[in-house]
Amino acid sequence: MKADADMNCRLANPIHEATLPGGTMWSKVIGRGKVLRLTDIEGGVNVSTLFYNACEKQERYNMPDTLKGQHVFFLTFPLCIHSDMGRLFCSIVGDTAGWHDTVCGVSNRAMVASKYGTRTYQEAHNGFYRNGRDCFLIELAKWGLGERDLVPNLNFFSKVVADDEGGLHFDSGAAKAGSHIDLRMEMDTLVILNTCQHPLDPNPEYAPKPVKLEVFPAEPLRPDDACLRSRPENLRAYQNTVIYNTLRF
Repeated sequence: MKADADMNCRLANPIHEATLPGGTMWSKVIGRGKVLRLTDIEGGVNVSTLFYNACEKQERYNMPDTLKGQHVFFLTFPLCIHSDMGRLFCSIVGDTAGWHDTVCGVSNRAMVASKYGTRTYQEAHNGFYRNGRDCFLIELAKWGLGERDLVPNLNFFSKVVADDEGGLHFDSGAAKAGSHIDLRMEMDTLVILNTCQHPLDPNPEYAPKPVKLEVFPAEPLRPDDACLRSRPENLRAYQNTVIYNTLRF
């Protein structure tokens, strides 16, 4: 799979942009017909991400359907991100990173304490040690969601490969400064993410990295759209999404 080299040229004049420091969290509703670009600023970022239907939050990202429908273990251009209702949250319309982890989950409090030690808010204020699970729960609570709404997440910019025995190995050199991924929203989507370190990151130091977020208007959909044509399951899920959007609005 090859990254869409033209996406850099077609996206211009963001309607929203922000920089999210390492070890922090963010959530927003992004409307259909917009593109969310995530950019690794320094290299080595991990962006743990969840997706929910902004209007019916019981519909959420489904890892098994996303993987089995596209016969993949990781995500990149021109693949799509599926919901548990047979629809699409978004399509990966550009990607210069080339590999995004789908199976390793997110760090938790005990894991961070065991690996990096503890550093409390009272000791370090905003520099205290955070973990991905608690960051997700904080953002979920802002939208009336909670622990029961947690599902397996994506880890953008993190590359994890499997050996012949099934062991998983983190590629520390995969995430490069300046690499980005572009997500075209196919429905109004609640995006929840954090920049805590990947659970398999071998770095012995607590050193989460920042990410740049930009939102752009999407280009008009073309009949030969690479994402929707990459797998029959993607086109069917997109058609289901069009019906949903048409009847709802």
